[in-house]
Formats: sequence, structure tokens, C-alpha cells
Amino acid sequence: MTQLEELLADWIPRQRWFAGKGKPIETVTVRTEHPLVGGDPGLSVLVVEVGQQGSVSRYQVLLGLRPAGTLREELAHAAIGVCRLGGAPRTVYDAVHDPELTALLLDRISAADGLAAGARADTEGGGPLPPVRFRRLPEAAVSTGHRSLVLKGEQSNTSLVYGEDYVLKSFRRLWPGLNPDLELTAALAESPYVARPYAWIETDVSDGDRSLPTTLAMLQEYMRSATDGWVLAATSVRDLYANPGLSPADAGGDFAGEAERLGAATAAVHRALARELPTDVLSPGALRELSGSMLERLRQATAEVPELQPYGGVLRGAYEALARVDEPLPIQRVHGDYHLGQVVRTDAGWVLLDFEGEPAAPVEERRRPSSPLRDVAGMLRSFDYAARYQLVGSSSAPELAPAARAWAQRNRDAFSAGYAFGGGVDPEKHQAVLRAFEYDKAVYEVLYEAHNRPSWLRIPLDSIAALAA
Repeated sequence: MTQLEELLADWIPRQRWFAGKGKPIETVTVRTEHPLVGGDPGLSVLVVEVGQQGSVSRYQVLLGLRPAGTLREELAHAAIGVCRLGGAPRTVYDAVHDPELTALLLDRISAADGLAAGARADTEGGGPLPPVRFRRLPEAAVSTGHRSLVLKGEQSNTSLVYGEDYVLKSFRRLWPGLNPDLELTAALAESPYVARPYAWIETDVSDGDRSLPTTLAMLQEYMRSATDGWVLAATSVRDLYANPGLSPADAGGDFAGEAERLGAATAAVHRALARELPTDVLSPGALRELSGSMLERLRQATAEVPELQPYGGVLRGAYEALARVDEPLPIQRVHGDYHLGQVVRTDAGWVLLDFEGEPAAPVEERRRPSSPLRDVAGMLRSFDYAARYQLVGSSSAPELAPAARAWAQRNRDAFSAGYAFGGGVDPEKHQAVLRAFEYDKAVYEVLYEAHNRPSWLRIPLDSIAALAA
């Protein structure tokens, strides 16, 4: 490995967005390095390949370069190390934290030509395409001169807020192709239920014997008055736990009205996606295949997490019921990773974010149509989590468990009612499909908690038990 690759091999595993934690790193290779700014400071886009246990993952690093010993104190936390580049020792660092350099990204975006998401010009100015392209959606004007700030708390990506106007989401793990977040958000550009998209940055990433335009980052409207849906729900639960003798409807922070409005907003987004992008139906045979894949995930999860075994019969029964559904199931593009952390409440109403889907899955898989009830199931599971997570490790858990179940059920019912009222598929009339998706999500959660937060394992297990009852 080169000096830079050795530094990256030490630095990348310590980043929150690194998806390969817990597995030894075998190789680190800078597959492509595209300079954006020369001199001091310099700025380059790296596509880094990390090999682990026979598989290779790609990551984006926005690399800042300054002469060794000149990195400002406020950037010390972003340092990757010192190595010789171009014959001189240079400090290399994670440039997303450097407002001087990230301002240049906004400048390039502002000057870019308008282009529809997914479209590609064969040449630019009569010559070949540049390795890193800055694209702006038609009619989307972008102002400059804003100072950037890195948003805290994200795990799989890194987002920069420019003033109070824009947020630039940098996709850390790269899969070849158009990122679904850009594709779906652009399709919903006129919807009041998404943050307006403005622009994106792309490069070419190899996919076998071909190269595909691959989304590096996406610029959207910054929802400055927004409150995270998970935070609002958790506040409602705390209000109820402070008055455990009251019903959720009588507690001060009843969330059911918001849950119903969120259901209606979700249905509106699903309807818009069905209008703008292709739809299809799953035949009974395809439903049986879907059921089989759920059964296989259950088998694998039960082998890894023995605590799941007592619920195996109930789970298998739900998946087998899905296989017996004898009418075609409409499918379309959906959110794909839907929960309370993916929505915000603004002064005007609910807004859906992060249409990326599951970042650990290849883009091709995330772009496959699915039943909108998959998103409904994801949100129903999120209500269960919001109700139960505050009881983890609490001595009051047995006393408050009935209140948790009541809060979750009230908001699940309200969301489902809002979704049906908003024109979505009525969840009450498609229980076999909804139950299978919800159990499948719960099995995924069991695996996730067993690997990452063992103390939370009871949350999906107790939810499965409650659903079974």
C-alpha cells in the first residue's frame, strides 16, 4: 500500500459511516483520485476500495491537502495523517469539515448546467466528460457565499448545511449507478412532502466490465424549521410515562393526530411515485418467491439468534399466509427504509427524507419496485420502537409496558387510518401482506440488535410476541 492508503486503512474503520466494522481489513486501495482544486489547500475526490473477508466495498473520501504543520486547530479532529505527495510532506484530512474548501463545491454546483436527474451528456464543451461532474436540475437556481457546517448524528452519510438554505448529502458508501435518493426525490420535486432537490455531484464507478455514472452527493432544500419525527414521538411517549394512569388519548402529548397526518402524507408520496415512475404487479408465483425469501431470512436469523426460536411457528405462519394470497399485488417504487427518523414535521406539515433505501444493499436491489405496504410496515415497526426503547434497562418497565403497548397501538391505528384516507392501500384489507412485511422487518431488527445493541433485543422480540397475540 502507498503511504496514503496506509493512513486510510487506519482512519476509515474509525469513521461512523464505515459499514464493515467488526471485520478485519485486508486491503485498502485508492481506486481513483480526482483533483478538484490544486495548490494549498488542495481538494480531491477519492474512491477508496476496502477489502474484507473476500468482498470489496467502495467509499468516497473528500480529501483536503495542506502543507505539513499548517492544519488549523479547528480542523485537527479531521486529520487523517501526514504523507509525501508530490515530493513534499502534506497533511491530508477529511475536507467536509473545511468550509473554505466546501464553499467551492457550492460554487461549482451554482455554475453547472441544468440537467434532469439520470440524464447524461455525452460530451461537455465538445470534449470528453470530466471525471467529476457538477449537475443542477433544470430551473433550480443555487446561490453561493454560504458557510458550511457538518450535521452531527448521521451514520451512513455526511451532510453539510450551507447557511439556512441548502443541505448537501455526501454518500460515503458508493454503489455504481444513480442513487435512489436522487432519483426519487427528483421525481417528487413538485411535491410538498419532500425537501426540494437542487443539484448533485457524480463520477463514474466501475461495475464489472462497464462504468456507471454514480451519485457522490445531492443538494436539497434545508428544512430549517423542521423537527425530527422520532423526537416528537419520543416526547409524546415520555409525557405518557409521566402519567402512566392515563390513556394515550388523555395524556398531554397525544401523538395520534400527527400519526394520522403522517399516514396521509405517506399515501400522497406513494401516489406521486406511482404516477411518475413505472409500476407493476407481483403474480401469485412471485408472491410465493417473496415468501420463500422471508422464510430463508428467518432460518438464518434463528440460527444466529436462538432467542427467536420460540416465535418461529408464528413467523413461518405469516410468511406462508403471504404465499397463499391469490390475487396480484401492486408494486411500485417506495421509500425502502421508512421510519420515524426519516420524516420531519415542519410548519407546513410532514416532509419525507432519505429515499436512499438500505445503504448496505446494492443500488440495483434498492431500485426494485415493492409493495407500498412495505413502507407502511416499516413505520408501524417504528411506532413500536418509539414506545418501547425508553423502557430498556428501566426498573419501571413492567409497570409501564401496558402503556407502551397502548401508545404503539393507538398510533399504529391512526397512521393506518390516515394512510387509507389519503388514498393508499387500506392496510386493514391487506393484513396478510402487511403482517408478512412487518414480521420480516422485525426479524431484520432482531439480527441488527443482536449484532449492535444486545440490550435492545427485547424490543423486536416483544413486538413479535405482541403481534402474535
